[in-house]
Amino acid sequence: MELRQLRYFATVAEELHFGRAAERLLIAQSVVSQQIRRLERELDVVLFDRSSRHVRLTEAGRAFLPEALAVLDAQERAVASMARFAEHRSRVLRIGTSAGLGDRLTAVLDGLARRLPGTQVDLVSAPMAKRLELVAEGGLDATFVRGDVEEAAVGSLRLLPVWREGLVVALPRRHPLAAAPELAIADLAGLPLWLVERRANRALVDLVVGACHDAGFEPSAGHVSPGLQETLSALGAGTAGWTVVYASHAAQLNVRHVVFRKLSGPALSLPTLLAVGRSTPETVTAAVFAACREAGPELGVRDSRSQRA
Repeated sequence: MELRQLRYFATVAEELHFGRAAERLLIAQSVVSQQIRRLERELDVVLFDRSSRHVRLTEAGRAFLPEALAVLDAQERAVASMARFAEHRSRVLRIGTSAGLGDRLTAVLDGLARRLPGTQVDLVSAPMAKRLELVAEGGLDATFVRGDVEEAAVGSLRLLPVWREGLVVALPRRHPLAAAPELAIADLAGLPLWLVERRANRALVDLVVGACHDAGFEPSAGHVSPGLQETLSALGAGTAGWTVVYASHAAQLNVRHVVFRKLSGPALSLPTLLAVGRSTPETVTAAVFAACREAGPELGVRDSRSQRA
């Protein structure tokens, strides 16, 4: 018995006409008649009462019809389930990342694996402005950003605050301040501050320099290195100075001759936000946001069109 024979039988049973059934099936009427006769021979019953004026189901045909339809329905469900599986398996979620997310990023990816099993997550690293542009254009489903975001840079994106990212101080292990378990920002007044250019990370630079001003001193500018690793290498080599590192990132770093110390008093931290596009499916947004909530304290939700992030 073949599935096509069951399909031919069910179509003739619905039309009660071999010619119309053949037209629906887009095959010759002779093929329909031939396959149903083979089915009848295999079942050893007559399924249709045929005459020159009408076609009717026999008692055997009426008994067989619901079972044949059940088999055809089962086939459709099986095919549909594989189509859903293929779609699920090939789904790719594209997320832009910020430097230094550390264990939080791992926690987010673990959460997504549970919520969207089979989904491939592609992480994209690029300057913040480029990542926001990609989200707006649909090239990314979402991206992490830190600190305040210019309204003009956000456009119609949604900004979902997910956690605050604390900062710790990095300084040479051989410096006398390294012996203290915690430092006040004022303790660092005599050391050059190594930071990226403000245009590269405006929120971070403004936060740290503002904290120095609040502590009563103007930070002495150190060298501007192309990246954090170069700065830490210079500090580890004994160059006088200090910088800041996201606490979650510092927990993963093992740099020789560099120590990381918490700051006493008011903590230095930046909000981390999830920027999603208006075209990003709500199911995807909800899954990513829920995974982020597991990875850090919830801050609430704001919409960039009505409120500046």
